[in-house]
Amino acid sequence: MWIDRTRWARNVWAMSAIFVLTMAEIADMLSCLQPPHPLLNTSAGLMLQSLGNEGCAQNPKHYSIMAVLLLVATTMLVQVSHFVKLGLMLLVVLATGAVNIYSWRDIYDVYDIMLFASTSVIPSRYLMTVMIIIMMISFYYFSRHVERQSRRMFLWRIGVQEQKEQVLDMRERNEALVTNMLPEHVAKHFLGTKKRDEELYSQSYDEIGVMFASIPNFSDFYTEEGINNGGIECLRILNEIISDFDSLLDRSEFLCITKIKTIGSTYMAASGVSPESNTNGYSNRKLEDQVLLERWMHLAALADFALAMKVTLANLNSQSFNNFMLRIGLNKGPVLAGVIGARKPHYDIWGNAVNVASRMESTGVMGNIQVVEDCYDILKEYGFRFVRRGPIFVKGKGELLTFFMKGKDKQTNTTTTTTLPHQVLERS
Repeated sequence: MWIDRTRWARNVWAMSAIFVLTMAEIADMLSCLQPPHPLLNTSAGLMLQSLGNEGCAQNPKHYSIMAVLLLVATTMLVQVSHFVKLGLMLLVVLATGAVNIYSWRDIYDVYDIMLFASTSVIPSRYLMTVMIIIMMISFYYFSRHVERQSRRMFLWRIGVQEQKEQVLDMRERNEALVTNMLPEHVAKHFLGTKKRDEELYSQSYDEIGVMFASIPNFSDFYTEEGINNGGIECLRILNEIISDFDSLLDRSEFLCITKIKTIGSTYMAASGVSPESNTNGYSNRKLEDQVLLERWMHLAALADFALAMKVTLANLNSQSFNNFMLRIGLNKGPVLAGVIGARKPHYDIWGNAVNVASRMESTGVMGNIQVVEDCYDILKEYGFRFVRRGPIFVKGKGELLTFFMKGKDKQTNTTTTTTLPHQVLERS
């Protein structure tokens, strides 16, 4: 097992086997019996006096063929350098050639007389030696060719593997980019199946929550003077604020909330626009099955998120010595969600509930969260505290009764499982 798993051990084992076989062949050739001096001059020409024990003279070419087989074995060593192969081949050729030409000179002479009844024009010992040299050159060239092809195949396989890794990495990056641009369930819709660019994605929801949160005094803070590096420092602070808001969405109690977009310093989010929120068809259930606290749990989470945004902004103000304030509007109702655009797809929601939420923000007061009466009736069941503002005129909607949400007095068992910074537990 160790030899099988260790490359250098396998190569040494194989080269040692070829070396041992070569030495065994040479030892066998040197141990062959030399033929007696057989040549007599007669009127019929050269004749053998007495062959007696012919020894290896009967067919000495067998050993040269064995040497060729050793060259073949050397060629089969794929993972060995061609310099090592050349060294092994030269060992086989020099050892066998030296024995053929010098030690076996008389044996080949007897073989030629037995085969041709006289000495041949070119003695067999030279012919066999030249044959081994030619085979060595041919096998070495073949080995080099195979090595180059193997190297090309190896490099090609490495290139293909690198391309596969690059494609996989690019796909993961694209999936991460799509997931950041679109909600998770919408991204799975596009990544999981082959969609045409012109195919429209849309989904209607019966009961969701919508929030608009803006920083009205950020426009007074923004300036492009040299002290702010042409406005870059102002943009950096805004990016820090929005990033802190985004980090809140990673908390387990806010997983049902989806960030829709940012428009300048305005942050838009919605709750219940995910398949697991059960916001579709909930109102169609029987009255005994419609549990209010379960039905609007996502809206309570959105209200908690709005209060947590105020706490986050207050902490940032204390660190940066600023005085930014949020103006937030909340609403609930049916919406239509969809993705528009092919090159830069954008997820957005439309509906009357969105328009009213936007009006709640624009007509609100800095530092307050404004809701309509329908939201007030629902959220007060979750322990949120409100102050009646009264009826206000909303463009396109007329007069609407509104309330300011000031905080949360108690924590119910059906909402979050941890106390948020803005929550105050009741004392017994």
